[in-house]
Amino acid sequence: MNPVIDISAVTLTTERLILRPWSKDDLSELYDYARVDGVGQMAGWLPHKTIEDSERVLNMFIEGKKTFAIVYEDHVIGSLGIEEYDEKLCPEFQDLKVRELGFVLAKQHWGKGFMSEAVKKVERYCFEQLQLDALLCGHFTRNIRSASVQKKCGFHYLKDNMYHTRYDTVEPSVTNILWKKEWEQAV
Repeated sequence: MNPVIDISAVTLTTERLILRPWSKDDLSELYDYARVDGVGQMAGWLPHKTIEDSERVLNMFIEGKKTFAIVYEDHVIGSLGIEEYDEKLCPEFQDLKVRELGFVLAKQHWGKGFMSEAVKKVERYCFEQLQLDALLCGHFTRNIRSASVQKKCGFHYLKDNMYHTRYDTVEPSVTNILWKKEWEQAV
């Protein structure tokens, strides 16, 4: 099952990053990275064409209370959401507390280890504070960067599926899992 969560008063810190709730002041920085070709397509959405596109997403982040802004050197460089997973795709988790991580990072920060650092911190929060039983995380089969982050963070294969993007395509995808017990043994 998808337990209710609210990160609107939560701030997490790592060696280089701050993970915090989004604010209205983040609009221009969200637009700066969300409009870059190649960023959104890896997560199933098209680049933002206008600042109004980013404003709609920002409002969704704020109202949803489940998505962290990833801040590096006082600039928002990405997002990491503790999303609801598709309960129809994984009915075997109906009696467990499970969520799915979703993330995106500004293109100029790819390959620097920021996302692995952020995901590991959010894993700790999910397992220690939210007491989740497991986390899911998916990626398109063509998205080797996301696959690499997930592997570095302890996720392993659960199942293949087809993902319907926000731009009306269907992408072959992999859903990975990290059980709390596995995470506890690794930390």
